[in-house]
Amino acid sequence: MIAMLLAATAAAVPAVSAAAGAAADKPSMIATFLPLVVIFVLFYFMFIMPQRKEAKKTKEMLSALKEGDKVITSGGIIGIITKITDKEDVIQITVGENTKINVLRPYITKKVEKPV
Repeated sequence: MIAMLLAATAAAVPAVSAAAGAAADKPSMIATFLPLVVIFVLFYFMFIMPQRKEAKKTKEMLSALKEGDKVITSGGIIGIITKITDKEDVIQITVGENTKINVLRPYITKKVEKPV
């Protein structure tokens, strides 16, 4: 898709500049803004769209957490969820036999599917 867009852009620029032969001093408005539009489209497909997909996946993972899930926090702590308080977005994690930690939901980065 990007290759087609670049090919169309490369084909359109000479045609536009040939049509603007009468006004050789000034480039046409299309030739001026076309590179900016192409750059914006490339940035959207390369950076913005993948970032939105990743944020959506993370949000779905956080909302699907339940007691008994093994998780990793942003600090690198691995534990098992023992209690979820939806009202305050606090999750209690057991990291040892008698050690429980309260963590805010956004600080859980990953749900461990396989045993660590």
